[in-house]
Amino acid sequence: MSATLHPRLLNGRTGDPGLWIEALHQPEAILIDCGDLASLSSRQLLRVGLVAVSHAHMDHWAGFDRLLRLLIGRERRLQVVGPAGFAERLFHRLQAYTWNLVGRIPAELAFEVTEVAPGPAWARTRFRLAEGFRSVPLPPQPAAADGTVLRLGPLRLRAAVLDHGTPSLGFAVEEAAHLNVWRTRLEARGLPTGPWLATLKAAVLAGAPDETWIPLAEGAPPQTLGALRDLIEVTPGERLAYLTDLADTPANRAAAIALARNADILFIEAPFAAADAAHALDRRHLTTRAAGEIARAAGARHVEPFHFSPRYEDAEVRLLAEVLAAAGCPPAH
Repeated sequence: MSATLHPRLLNGRTGDPGLWIEALHQPEAILIDCGDLASLSSRQLLRVGLVAVSHAHMDHWAGFDRLLRLLIGRERRLQVVGPAGFAERLFHRLQAYTWNLVGRIPAELAFEVTEVAPGPAWARTRFRLAEGFRSVPLPPQPAAADGTVLRLGPLRLRAAVLDHGTPSLGFAVEEAAHLNVWRTRLEARGLPTGPWLATLKAAVLAGAPDETWIPLAEGAPPQTLGALRDLIEVTPGERLAYLTDLADTPANRAAAIALARNADILFIEAPFAAADAAHALDRRHLTTRAAGEIARAAGARHVEPFHFSPRYEDAEVRLLAEVLAAAGCPPAH
C-alpha cells in the first residue's frame, strides 16, 4: 500500500522543531511550527495551505516573515492554528510593517487564525492584506471533543493543549481513510487510468449511493458507483502525530497519549537524556525515556525523536537509543 502522507523534519533532530507534510495528489502542504525554514524552497512554501504553530517561542515561530514575504501579491487564504492569544501575536507581527501601498496589490491575501484553548469554543480571527491586516473577529468555532480543528482536503488536523509553562499545542494529521485502486481489476475490465479515478475515490469517501454516476475517460460511457466500487480498497487512514515542548506531568502524558494513539509515525521531542530528568523537569521538557514511554503507551508504530538539546553535541546516537529502548519500536527511517 503506497503511503499518502510524506512528512519531513525540517531541521533534523537537533535544529529548530518543524515538520513539513505533503499528501499524495494534494496541491496544498501542511507546515507544523515555523522556526528555521531554510530547508524549504520558495516553491514549497508557496504550497502551504495550513500553518499549525505549537507556541510562540522563537525557535517555533521566527520563520514566519519569510513565508509572509513570499505570499504578498498572491491570491491566498492561509489557515493558521495556534494556542490561546496567538491571533494577537500574529497581529503584532503583521503590524511591524507599513502597509500604506496595499491599494496597489489586487491579489487577496488573508490569514484566518483559530486559537485552540480549553473551553466550549475556539476564538477565530481574520487578517486581510487589503485592510492593512487589521484584526477582524470571526464567529467562534465550537470546540470538538476529539480536538478536530479543521480539514484540508481529505486530511484533518487535531490538536491538544499541553503545558510548557505556557500553552503549547500538540498536533495530529489524519487521513479519513486510505483508498487504493486495484490496478489488476481495472486492466481486467479494460478501464483506463486517469483523473476519473479521483472522482471515484471522492464518491466512495463521501459515502455516495450506488446509483451515483461516475464519468469515465473521454468517449467512455459513465458507470454507476455500485458497478465500480470493488475497484477501490478502503483501509484505515494514515495518522501522524507531533508532540513538542511539554513538561513530563501526568496531565500532559494523558493528553499526549490520547492525541498520538495508534499513530503510524510519532514525532516527539526528546531534548534531555534520561539521566537529566531533574533538568528536563525544570525546563518543562521531556527526557528520552519519557518520550519513549509516551510512544509506547500511545501504540505508535514508529517514533521519530527530535529537538535534542545542543548540550549533547555528538551524542545523537545515544539519545536516539534511549528513546527507542523506552518505546520498544524502531525509527520510521
